[in-house]
Amino acid sequence: MKIDGTGRKILVIDDDLAIRVLLQAVLKRMKFDVELAEDGAAGLDRLQAADGSIDLILLDLMMPKLNGYEFIEKIGERYTDGGRPHIIVFTAAGKRGVDKIPAEAVCNAILKPFDLERFIEMIGECLNKSHAMH
Repeated sequence: MKIDGTGRKILVIDDDLAIRVLLQAVLKRMKFDVELAEDGAAGLDRLQAADGSIDLILLDLMMPKLNGYEFIEKIGERYTDGGRPHIIVFTAAGKRGVDKIPAEAVCNAILKPFDLERFIEMIGECLNKSHAMH
């Protein structure tokens, strides 16, 4: 699947540096503007600083400081009037971890270790949903 990320901004939130670096490299190759955060608290700061320009958030669930569940909750409080970015969650906690998230809060979910091709497909699907909405 060929995705052109020109003009699109993605925020990657994961406490694992290797995953942040990998996703940044892959997404930059597809011309996305990529922001990185090492935990949910830093992710909220980046989101606020971006002032509505984030199209998609790739979010790990299991992190120190502010985990993915708490991040999703905080984002729900912040975007009560809609306009919030799509979220794809990924976790090593298994399906039970994903099932705890309200379905309407996220665009999609994938378990670690994930297939990069499938993950990229999900990114395309989620961004196309947002295109259809505008």
